Amino acid sequence: MLIDSHCHLNYKGLIEDQKNVLERSRAAGVDLMLNIATRESEWDAVLGTAVREPDVWATVGIHPHEADEHSHVDTAKLVARASHPRVVGIGETGLDYYYDHSDRERQQHSFRAHIAACRETGLPLIVHTRDAEDDTIRIMRDEMEQGPYSGVIHCFTASGAFADAAMALGFYISISGIVTFKSARDLQETAARLPLNRLLVETDSPFLAPVPHRGKPCEPAYVADTARFLAALRGESVEQLAAATSANFRTLFSKVA
Repeated sequence: MLIDSHCHLNYKGLIEDQKNVLERSRAAGVDLMLNIATRESEWDAVLGTAVREPDVWATVGIHPHEADEHSHVDTAKLVARASHPRVVGIGETGLDYYYDHSDRERQQHSFRAHIAACRETGLPLIVHTRDAEDDTIRIMRDEMEQGPYSGVIHCFTASGAFADAAMALGFYISISGIVTFKSARDLQETAARLPLNRLLVETDSPFLAPVPHRGKPCEPAYVADTARFLAALRGESVEQLAAATSANFRTLFSKVA
């Protein structure tokens, strides 16, 4: 059985057919799905899906794109919402300097507020980083000195050196369907050498559908395609990779148990 460690079931492209999306995912062998929040207005809907569906869990967080519009979402607000039994993680949060949809200082402030919420709740952090490796790892290290916390770099596309630095802090690395793209040679090299006990798989659906589904809205069922490709890349059986990534998920997101 597989676990999709990062999906957006309430986004356009999935929400219109959510019941069938979930049925297809279960038929594909997806055991659990983590439904990720990116803005405060989504929190109720994301959590509602997790309350309704026993194999779906939820997070609360503010995407770095949304930092400018969410200066009022502080650590206390995140902690309060994370007390719900179906909320198992904080995020997604982090830094995105590729689009710069929000001021970089506001992104950094929001990132630190999320990390503080992780320390207070004991829940893991879901990190988005794009074109911001240096600041991301600097903040992660700085905050780790203030007190330990755990987490995952989601939809990993950064450098191998960043992966090593994140794992040195105890973080997991989550691989999406991007690894199946022909252009993703550097990512494939990194994914092939990641320790199996630090690996997760995800779809980030409805985005980034893996080969052979390019051009379609992605959905959690497609994590099986990513897992097959990744297992072949690493010289492992799909069963071995599925068992390890599922165990890793349950270790990191221990509130699920």
